[in-house]
Amino acid sequence: MQLEDYFDFLAPDDIRLKGHRIGIETVLYEFIHRRRTPDQIAAEYPSLTLEEIYATILYYYHNQEAVNQYLADWLDHGERMLAEQEKNPPPGWRKFLETDVQKVLAEARAKYATNSDE
Repeated sequence: MQLEDYFDFLAPDDIRLKGHRIGIETVLYEFIHRRRTPDQIAAEYPSLTLEEIYATILYYYHNQEAVNQYLADWLDHGERMLAEQEKNPPPGWRKFLETDVQKVLAEARAKYATNSDE
């Protein structure tokens, strides 16, 4: 079996573990940035086998420059999407912000005012 056989290369920016919807970025983020061990990753993602996790890490080490760029692009995309959502939140979220958050804040202020009087 070749190392690449563990993955589905759906697009240049979408590499997933074969048979899963989990992208290599998920495993590698845990491994590289959060410093999780393969066993810890397996506990967090029980649908993945240790073999698949080790294959992902090995793929990273064999293709480090390309995968580092893949991960950087993935992080940049996530940051852009978050900024876009903050500028233009979905209607449901906007309604939540306008109603529920204001209600919770008012209740908290009332409770704080009551407690500070004691």
